[in-house]
Amino acid sequence: MNTLRVGVVGVGHMGIHHVRIYSELDACELTAIFDTDQKLAQFAAHKYRTYAATSLEDFANRIDAATICTPTVTHFEIGQFLLRRGKHLLIEKPIAEDSASAHALAATAQENRCVLQVGHVERFNPILEALERKLKNPRFLEVTRLSRYPNRSTDIGVVLDLMIHDIEIILHIVRSPIVSMDPVGISVLSKSEDIANVRFHFENGCVANVTSSRISYQKLRKIRLFQEDAYLSLDYQKQSGKMYRLVGGKIVKDRVEIARGEPLKSELDSFISCAREGSTPRVSGHEATIALEIALEITRRIEEADPRKKHRIP
Repeated sequence: MNTLRVGVVGVGHMGIHHVRIYSELDACELTAIFDTDQKLAQFAAHKYRTYAATSLEDFANRIDAATICTPTVTHFEIGQFLLRRGKHLLIEKPIAEDSASAHALAATAQENRCVLQVGHVERFNPILEALERKLKNPRFLEVTRLSRYPNRSTDIGVVLDLMIHDIEIILHIVRSPIVSMDPVGISVLSKSEDIANVRFHFENGCVANVTSSRISYQKLRKIRLFQEDAYLSLDYQKQSGKMYRLVGGKIVKDRVEIARGEPLKSELDSFISCAREGSTPRVSGHEATIALEIALEITRRIEEADPRKKHRIP
């Protein structure tokens, strides 16, 4: 089988990490990058010994698969352009800015027999694999994701920027329909919400409380899960975990074994395998679209409840 030619569209804060990892993987060849900022593209191309395409058409002619790491509002246009040319894609989350665009991307991928994976990178975090090994009918989840103000991705609120990771993971873990959700959120530094909290109630009785903030003084990514036989506390960032079980009337603490690794490298390695084999990715356009629709509904409710809009003088 020929080496898969890969590239990256958008080589900013996140895209440059994709470029770095692709340049290190043996299963592919980094053959092109593209960015509307040609100086940035030339710098990255020189550093990682690849070609800086002069246009998206030029880029498409040089690759078989690609990552899209551009602002969310551009995902649909770029994604459609490349999918229609038969290119396998990994699109950074969120998949698109609206549900219709997300569904259209998934449909175009299917029509052109292309793999469409979405960059929900936490699904490749070793702690999630550790959690799934211990998982037995979760009853309550407490999920916290805090970040310093990014000065990027401010075209979307914290729900689409950060919380969407946890929404997708919770849906994967609980595997039951949402029957209700109670969101709250406020904007502090951005036009959209910077802090948000949602309580989800699922058909099987499970409850999940999710908090996301991008104006914290510290970075924190934790998930706590309570089930009938145990309590698990896992740290995405430190890739560490603890488990407490009731044994003989006493609480016993266990260390959760986690094989540490770089989630993004695992994600890209998996994408290359899916593109080569035509297999279904861990987070396909379908799963990503469901998570997006829930995130958009949360955002809509937060916006509707914003007192500044309610009391705005015409």
